[in-house]
Amino acid sequence: MPSNTDVIVLGAGIVGVSAALHVQARGRAVVLVDRLGVAAGETSAGNSGIVQSEAVFPYVFPRAPIEIAVGALNRDPRVQIRYRSLPWVAPWVWRYFLASSPKARMRTAMAMRGLVLRCLAEHRAIAEAAGARALLREGGWIKVFRSSRGEDLALADIEETKPYGVVAVELNRERLVALEPSLSGLAKGGVHFTDPLTTPDPEALVKAYANLFVKRGGKLVKGDARALQASGAGWTAATEDGPLQASDVVVALGPWSSDLTRAFGYRLPLGVKRGYHMHYGAAGSAALNRPVYDIENGYILAPMTRGVRLTTGAEFARRDDPPSSAHLDRLEPFARELFPLAERRDAEPWLGKRPCLPDMAPVIGPAPRHKGLWFDFGHQHLGLTLGPVSGLLLAQLMAGEAPFVDPKPFRAERFR
Repeated sequence: MPSNTDVIVLGAGIVGVSAALHVQARGRAVVLVDRLGVAAGETSAGNSGIVQSEAVFPYVFPRAPIEIAVGALNRDPRVQIRYRSLPWVAPWVWRYFLASSPKARMRTAMAMRGLVLRCLAEHRAIAEAAGARALLREGGWIKVFRSSRGEDLALADIEETKPYGVVAVELNRERLVALEPSLSGLAKGGVHFTDPLTTPDPEALVKAYANLFVKRGGKLVKGDARALQASGAGWTAATEDGPLQASDVVVALGPWSSDLTRAFGYRLPLGVKRGYHMHYGAAGSAALNRPVYDIENGYILAPMTRGVRLTTGAEFARRDDPPSSAHLDRLEPFARELFPLAERRDAEPWLGKRPCLPDMAPVIGPAPRHKGLWFDFGHQHLGLTLGPVSGLLLAQLMAGEAPFVDPKPFRAERFR
């Protein structure tokens, strides 16, 4: 006989774990289902570890023809294109380009600001309850520039985000070195976003949040989300413990969400921007105190438990294409110029898959045509940032509460 619960959450990354916690907090029995386990080497484990409270504006496709041409030729270190995959990814890239117009970019920013402005409070609350506050560091992160062009980009960030309450401090070389003395002379200055939190171990943080969910009575099981079926007035999921029934199910499968939603007739334009990371030692007595982003070259160096993590920008390829070290290999020389990296500490580059909708905003809320089916995915580069706060919004909608932000911009119906 199938076992029963109130809510099934499919996906145990930061988004799914956070949704499970917020739904559970409203008195419902929740089971978290994942094929591998909590943050088991997938997207939630491999990010730069920044809770980006400054990220009001989305990452958009370039509009200037020269930038597009340089990127298309794989001459822009911020981007890597797998040419063999272009026939499959080009339609999504075109929709991304159309959704990156100045007007559309501003529309997304207005929608996202409510989520972003609350992201720190939600992380702090969960981390405190989970006994994981030590996994969240104060001190923010820095964008560094090497040239006058990079400086112009950095200063433009300050001016654009200032009206949204983002605190950013301009750094000359002297101030930059006071914060990060191991950066080379190529770093002429930067912008310090002082408010964001960072974590030295994103995987450990998500697991701490999941432990809190279990401590509060939640259950974590392994299962195949693709086997979800409508069953009477509810839903049935296949798990290692046998069939599991619930009246509500949440799809929080990140880049794999479209596999399931497509099976129920939803053609949501979920694409993927892939990214890589590698851990390194630091030469001699060099140290990095907070994540540093190289504006001109589009990578981040972040101090992690396992060493200094170099994370790449976006690789445009099919979700399940085999990994390639090409993008990381292009960026490593730039990183070594900026900071004294020592040996590689991983046998192979780690590959992650950022789930992106063309307008760079997630889908949060009910499925339009299926009662009890809920969506919470498409968080692009901001899964760690938005996981807890999008879980709050979803739980409010499921409980019939007044949502803390307007949910309309996140509805699935916005895509036709």
